[in-house]
Amino acid sequence: MRATIAGIAAGALATAAVPGLAAGRLAPNEIQATFFNGQPFTSSTPSNIKFKMVFTPDGKVLRQPVGNAGLKGEGTWKLDKDGFCTTWKGSKPNCFIVSATGENKWAVMKGPTTMAVWSK
Repeated sequence: MRATIAGIAAGALATAAVPGLAAGRLAPNEIQATFFNGQPFTSSTPSNIKFKMVFTPDGKVLRQPVGNAGLKGEGTWKLDKDGFCTTWKGSKPNCFIVSATGENKWAVMKGPTTMAVWSK
């Protein structure tokens, strides 16, 4: 009985530790409704460089640095089966998933790596 309870607890902890497996993962239509509506929000990189992001409903994205670090950018976005993809001018497409991580905070993941944290 103790072994069963320990196994269930360990399984629950392992699932919670793997990004994208928790119930907080947003479906592509949820990403679009929450973020790709023309309203600005903040994106922070793992090194704490902040950007104002605007994803417009027509498939365009603008990135404006907040402060002295970071580069301004523009590109396009589209939904895919797991999340979304962006293509910045002069770059190849990259695809991501989005998972809720707390009150008004979401992790933007490429595989197991957090690429950014979005907040509203």
